[in-house]
Amino acid sequence: MTIKEQQDEIIADFEQFGDWMDKYEYIIQLGKDLPLIEEKYKTDDNLIRGCQSRVWMHPEYKDGKIFFTADSDAVITKGLVSLVILVLSGHTPREIVDTNLYFIDAIGLSSHLSPTRSNGLLSMVKQIKLYALAFQAKSLQP
Repeated sequence: MTIKEQQDEIIADFEQFGDWMDKYEYIIQLGKDLPLIEEKYKTDDNLIRGCQSRVWMHPEYKDGKIFFTADSDAVITKGLVSLVILVLSGHTPREIVDTNLYFIDAIGLSSHLSPTRSNGLLSMVKQIKLYALAFQAKSLQP
């Protein structure tokens, strides 16, 4: 599935819910379904800076694509990182770097998250794009 298709699917999923309490429950459930990061990757190097909660993210580069695992000590934050990983994991560095993550605004996250959670979400996206840039640069080296 392309990044665009994944974003459109998330938007359609969120349109099924009438209020934000239901949407938050869905976000929490996504966090529970998130494939967990191995304990050995829960290090300071893998902590996302800018998140109020502790969020660990580990990238793995295989066959030209980046796969992410993550965890958080907060249930909503874990759901948020799950959403971002759902959209971006399993794609090439170029696809990740070039993508516009429009689903965040389309489902209303920007206007319904607290400022600290919004900053954390932006930090997660920024870190994923930095990983993608690093893997892209590394793959271009002779």
